[in-house]
Amino acid sequence: MLQKSVTYLSLLMVGATGSLLGTQFLNPEVQRPQPAVAQLPVTLPGTTSSSFIATVVDETGPAVVRIDSARTVRRANRFNDPSLRQLPGNSPSPNSRVVRGTGSGFIFKSDGLVLTNAHVVDGADTVTVTLKDGREFTGQVLGEDTLTDVAVVKIQATGLPVVKVGNSEQLRPGEWAIAIGNPLGLDNTVTAGIISGTGRSSADVGVPDKRINFIQTDAAINPGNSGGPLLNQQGQVIGINTAIIGGAQGLGFAIPINRAQAIANQLIADGRVEHPYLGIQMATLTPTLKETLSRDSSNGVRVEADAGVVIVGVARNSPAAQAGLRPGDVIQQISGQTVKTADQVQQVVDSSSIGGRLPLEVSRNGRSLNLSVQPGEFPAQTS
Repeated sequence: MLQKSVTYLSLLMVGATGSLLGTQFLNPEVQRPQPAVAQLPVTLPGTTSSSFIATVVDETGPAVVRIDSARTVRRANRFNDPSLRQLPGNSPSPNSRVVRGTGSGFIFKSDGLVLTNAHVVDGADTVTVTLKDGREFTGQVLGEDTLTDVAVVKIQATGLPVVKVGNSEQLRPGEWAIAIGNPLGLDNTVTAGIISGTGRSSADVGVPDKRINFIQTDAAINPGNSGGPLLNQQGQVIGINTAIIGGAQGLGFAIPINRAQAIANQLIADGRVEHPYLGIQMATLTPTLKETLSRDSSNGVRVEADAGVVIVGVARNSPAAQAGLRPGDVIQQISGQTVKTADQVQQVVDSSSIGGRLPLEVSRNGRSLNLSVQPGEFPAQTS
């Protein structure tokens, strides 16, 4: 099975010298992948010239910002006594270092609200937001959500330029895509391509720890583009650029703006996001998977269903375990909706409410059972 090396696009530097380390989860053999850029026609159908990109940049560019973050990382001293590192009055420890990151973002409210990726500002001690006109502001992280990689930063300013927001639910592969950001320290870089695909699951992309269906684009994006906008032909934001697959060309991914906005609203209101959680590992049932499960006599599982979503693991003391779900159960319906893929189940769970009830119809060893599970809150992640 092909192993994907997924690169999150913030640019990381360490120490006072600012030496470049690379990017998060970057394949060390491919430190600067160069995605292919779609070639634009001389004249775009339905327009008088191809200058629509320049028009989009003129209108949206002033609302795109650079985000510089810094955090201090302290290593254990030789005595392995954490208290010694925190004594007041101590000079900076020789065992500490400053990790700096550079990413992008965009202003979506004129009173200083900036949308970006969580990994751009995660754990930051200081955040600096620089506008295209050169103004710098100290940013306050209102909240970040690592499961969707969305964060909101607040700067103290009013009357700022803002982006226009589009509808990512209406995207079609083949439409134009324009990216603006700060790749590899080159501020206000513009690239263009197309929407290569929509609804790419986290598993498809190679980041199963995220809960996003990504937009795929071949518009060239690189480290430093993280948090920057992906725009349509009308100059509306349709996504937040977030990741590439190392070693590939033209494989960039963005968080759909509809999903990002919903997360941002919760972060602004509460500073955090609650994600419904069942506590199951699941997979889309295929003939090959069914045969594999049938051959493993040690698990005592007999899968009779030919389609659905098979549960391959249940977390201890999870809502699924409390509801009586077992490995080998094949989900046929959830909340009255027939499901055939794991992604469909995840979408229903994401749209459910914590503490509510989700009715399920499952096939267990050839018998149909109706169960009800009460979603809990996703367990807190440790950094």
